[in-house]
Amino acid sequence: MNEKQLNYQNENGSFSVTHRKALSHNMPYNHFHSSYELFYLISGERCFFIKDRTIRIKEGDLVIIQPNILHKTTNSDLPKHERIIINFQDDFLMPLHVSDFDRFHPLFKSEYSIIRFSLHNRIYVEEIFNRIIQELQEKNTGYEVYSQTLILQLLIFCCRYLEQNNVEPLEYPSPIHERISEIVRYINNHYTERLTLEGVADQFYISPYYLSRAFKEATGFTFIEYVNSVRIKEAKKLLEQSNLKVKKIAGEVGFGSITHFGRVFKEVTGHTPLYYRKAFK
Repeated sequence: MNEKQLNYQNENGSFSVTHRKALSHNMPYNHFHSSYELFYLISGERCFFIKDRTIRIKEGDLVIIQPNILHKTTNSDLPKHERIIINFQDDFLMPLHVSDFDRFHPLFKSEYSIIRFSLHNRIYVEEIFNRIIQELQEKNTGYEVYSQTLILQLLIFCCRYLEQNNVEPLEYPSPIHERISEIVRYINNHYTERLTLEGVADQFYISPYYLSRAFKEATGFTFIEYVNSVRIKEAKKLLEQSNLKVKKIAGEVGFGSITHFGRVFKEVTGHTPLYYRKAFK
C-alpha cells in the first residue's frame, strides 16, 4: 500500500513536486521526459537504473537527471522508502540572465549526477525540501513564487557542493550489473539494427536465459522493454525535429514494420505517432 503525500504542478507546467512514502514501489512504465529531475531519497534504499547502469541509492542521496534520459527505480532489499521528486522545464530558469544560468553548469554538464551528502549538508538540504513541501501544502500568499525561490536555492547549493567536493563515481552493486551495463551500452549503440535476446546473448557469450533474468534484475526492464524504450525515445526526437514520414522513422529506429512501431509507440507514450507529432508541433 502506498501513501502519496503531495503531488503538485504549477499552472504553466514549468515545475512539479511529488512527495511519497511507500512500503514498496516499482515504476510500472518506461520513464523519460522533457524535464530536468531532482530525486532525493529521504529514507530507505532504491535500485536506480539510469541510461546504461544500475546504482543502489541510499538515504541522503540526490540524483540529478537531464531531460530525455531513460531511467527507472525499483525495489531494493529494503522496499520501504520516502522520496521527493522535483521536475522542472527549461523555462523554469528563464527569468535568470544567461550569465546566471551558466552558473548551473556543474549540475548539468553530465547526463546525470549523484550526490551523496555528508550528514551536515544532508540536514541543510532536507530543511529546504521540507520548506518546499510545507509551502505547497499550506498555500499561503506567494507560496508558488517562494517555492520556486527555494528550488533555486537548492540548485545553487548543489552547484557549490559539486564545485567544492570531489564526487566519486558509485560502484556497481555486483559484477552482474557491470556486465549488464556493457550490454545496455551495446543496445544504445545498435538499436537501429535487428536485436534479439538470442543474438545479443550470443554476442556476449552468455545464455539467453541468463541474459533475460540478469537484465531484468539489473535494470528493472525486460530485454524487449528496454530495446523498445530506446527506439521510442529516438523516434520521439525524429517526430519533433524532422519532417520524415512515420514509416521512414519506424525503419530509422529499428522497427521492421510501421504497424509494430505504431503499437509500441502507443504503449509507451499513450498516443499514436501522428498524434504526438501534431501535438508537439
